[in-house]
Amino acid sequence: MFNTMTITKAAGALIGALLLLLLANWAASGLYHVGPAGHGGDEEHAQAYSIPVEETSAEPEDDAPALDVEALMAVADAAAGEREWGKCRACHKLDGTDGTGPHLNGVVGRAVGSVDGFGYSDGMTSHGGEWEPEVLIRFLTNPRAEVPGTKMAFAGIRDPQAIAHLIAYLEQNS
Repeated sequence: MFNTMTITKAAGALIGALLLLLLANWAASGLYHVGPAGHGGDEEHAQAYSIPVEETSAEPEDDAPALDVEALMAVADAAAGEREWGKCRACHKLDGTDGTGPHLNGVVGRAVGSVDGFGYSDGMTSHGGEWEPEVLIRFLTNPRAEVPGTKMAFAGIRDPQAIAHLIAYLEQNS
């Protein structure tokens, strides 16, 4: 059944296949360089694009003027807050169900990290306190600086009056 010609043919097929793979590897490495040196040298290559990111410090500025939260809330407009709510509605809901973030029904005055069944980050659960307007304004200005370790990937709203409008909207629609 097995004679020398059959063994020679099988060995030739195996060696031919290995030779074909070796030649394909050689041709591919001639077209595409893969290795630790990057694009074939030590020179630096320009990026195709870059996204400028504003640097923020985690420490509050001491020379920043104190906000008059009562004055901000006195002129807060819930209709203007509805426009600000558009930035929040991708992750939060007002119908009592949780989305990516916890629902915001009755958030003003509620304890921080207290929605049952929602998986808060360690930073949020250890924050403590209640979501009073002063705390909400500080948090929504820069969430990651106010609560280090939060899962909320929102850059913040820089205008305190816009946040006051949002708080008025949340109070009215909760």
